Amino acid sequence: MKTKQKIGLLLLLTACIVGVTGWYVRRYNVAVLQPAGTIGLQERHLIFLCALISGVVVVPVFGLLGVFAWKYRENAPKKAKYSPELDGNRLAETIWWLIPAVMLAIISVINWRSTYALDPFKPLTSSKPTLHIQVVALDWKWLFIYPDQHVASVGQAAIPVGTPVDFEITSDTVMTSFWAPQLGGQMYAMPGMSTHLHLDADKPGNYRGVAANISGKGFADMTFNLKAVSDQGFSLWTQAVRRSPARLTAASYAALARPSDYTKPAYYAAVDPGLYDTIVMNYMMPMGGKTQLVTNGATQ
Repeated sequence: MKTKQKIGLLLLLTACIVGVTGWYVRRYNVAVLQPAGTIGLQERHLIFLCALISGVVVVPVFGLLGVFAWKYRENAPKKAKYSPELDGNRLAETIWWLIPAVMLAIISVINWRSTYALDPFKPLTSSKPTLHIQVVALDWKWLFIYPDQHVASVGQAAIPVGTPVDFEITSDTVMTSFWAPQLGGQMYAMPGMSTHLHLDADKPGNYRGVAANISGKGFADMTFNLKAVSDQGFSLWTQAVRRSPARLTAASYAALARPSDYTKPAYYAAVDPGLYDTIVMNYMMPMGGKTQLVTNGATQ
């Protein structure tokens, strides 16, 4: 096979791989590549940029791997030139060590700066006030408490489009991870600790959330739905939740916290004040371990 034919075949193979990858991404929902929020969009840009820079090294390396495998195959009709003097050649060594080192340095700087720019604890800049949602990971479900609206939900949460949201996250079970791929980022939920994840949605939709850390037999069903709606839609959702007959008290929370493989969405019209803080503090008592849930000064 002539050199031009080899190069043409390699380019055709590369084009086919790129084409198939592009077709798959457009046809199927790869959540992290279809962002619907400020953070998700910036994270996608970062993924593409790092992939492009990495390609400067990765593509030639794998291309040369194919060339060498073909050129030096056992039954090659013409023996390839043997050049032992290239071993330790300063120019060759400099090229194949310097270029990857420069690429890694560039990627390191980009990721270092992005780490601070996309700090999950950093509030988003917006003319709208931030919506505060307290999130509790349970076995195997997600509880969302709206402290300012005095309502709560399980397995589903609503957020207004264009409004920054501060998810305050903890766990009342083992450590797990809160992740809504299309909105960006993920944050660990840990017993006795409270972490923050600031996100927003820039268009209406239903965005799937998952537990991104294996936490037991019900892990596969530990999902949630984030509904991004208009400001009016959020008000209507809140009003609908307030018509629920259920109340999230210490007793009803204790029942909810029991392990269950799959829990249908549930809504609570009222929440005991300080419930989230009590859940966190239950793991910080002097005696160690989890104590009985205390709400409003009474042990339940």
